[in-house]
Amino acid sequence: MKVVPHTARGYVGCALLAAAAVTLPALRPGADTPWQTVLLLAALNTVCEVPARCPLATRSHRRSGRGGAVPVSPLGTVSFFPVLLAAALLLPPAAAALTALPGAVLARVDQPPAGLRRAWRAAELALAVWAAALVGQLLQCPGALGRGALGPDFPYVLLPAAVTALTFCLVLTALDGGIRATAEQMPPRTAWRGLLARSLAPHSVHGLAGLMMAVLWRSGYGPVAALFVLLPMYISCWGFAQYHRERAAHQATIRALVQAVDIKDRYTRGHSERVGHASVLIARELGMPEPRLEVVRFAGILHDVGKLGVPTRVLRKDGPLTPEERRVIELHPEYGHEMVRGIGFLGEARTAILHHHERMDGSGYPYGLKGHEIPEYARVVAVADAFDAMTSTRCYSRARPVGTALAELERCAGTQFDPRMVEALARALDRHGWQTEVTADETTVPAPRTPAPRPASAPPGAQAPAPARERG
Repeated sequence: MKVVPHTARGYVGCALLAAAAVTLPALRPGADTPWQTVLLLAALNTVCEVPARCPLATRSHRRSGRGGAVPVSPLGTVSFFPVLLAAALLLPPAAAALTALPGAVLARVDQPPAGLRRAWRAAELALAVWAAALVGQLLQCPGALGRGALGPDFPYVLLPAAVTALTFCLVLTALDGGIRATAEQMPPRTAWRGLLARSLAPHSVHGLAGLMMAVLWRSGYGPVAALFVLLPMYISCWGFAQYHRERAAHQATIRALVQAVDIKDRYTRGHSERVGHASVLIARELGMPEPRLEVVRFAGILHDVGKLGVPTRVLRKDGPLTPEERRVIELHPEYGHEMVRGIGFLGEARTAILHHHERMDGSGYPYGLKGHEIPEYARVVAVADAFDAMTSTRCYSRARPVGTALAELERCAGTQFDPRMVEALARALDRHGWQTEVTADETTVPAPRTPAPRPASAPPGAQAPAPARERG
């Protein structure tokens, strides 16, 4: 269990005190609190909050390694906001703040300390709804919504509703940045960076849904009609959440496989990620659409996963390989293909794993395919793999300059590599440059990221790149 710093506990305590202060007016004797509306909205919010949590409502994200996004606040979770924004439009500020509390307290918490996380969630949502309702009241939004036969005042109601949703977004962003700064001990500049930009779009969508709920709630049809807005959006949000959970599982699978390869073959650490990056650069230059770019990235990252089936002593051998050892290591494409055969989301990436050591002239392995018999993804990965192998330092070879590596690829285009792929890589490096890195276990300062010079011809005495530069 991660220990929460005292500063974060103090921050949560202050938020709880502030939340108590803004909700108390609704609980005082004689307060004109519309309890029926408060209880109905609180129940709806709880029903939406407890079963599932929706990525569309995520207030902000942080990166987790090279993988996907995770909730930014170490004490927070995500919410389904339309009900709370409808409450901010329909109720007085103190009453609106109350609607957030039951759902926040009862929502599932996956990580300890559960009590502190629930307390933080309740406090920040109560404060955000209270602030949004206060602004909506100042802009006379409840009156603009109309009542019964008297319909809403369109388009005037759109402006106060938009400002109300923006206020909700700003308060949550400010509070989330504060918890990042205190719980994760981030510099203030880093803690708030990018939070508002990532929050505006989902809050705008939820604000519109909240406005539609509020209008129907005030109409002659009553609260039941508001469910016609809430239910479809919640179902859509749930489906989107399922997609993101599946995507996160895919990313976790790939990360686990890559980490296993890196642990087994320490001399090529980071190679898989760079081959994935170079493969995307090539594919983008070829005009591949975004869905194919993701598949080719998977292919590049996992191209060497079959090395898990190769004896470690062969992978880590410092000297030249014997013919028998070479035959063993040349089995790794088939090993890799067998390992990922059942991973459906990889699609065509599986053929790239199997065929990335085939050559255009038919002298490659494992099946000796030639020309366009070799799958396109495999031809992309073959160039990316050889390029990174040549520009990385290994236990058995020193890194070559980017320009020299490109010259080798161009010299071997047509016999070993597809000329289109080599040309695409050269164009991409002209535009983006390349961050050369050392992948052996030694301390070296990486070269600066500068555009790669494109050589006119190969230097004298150049040797064929891939077989000499990387084992397998």
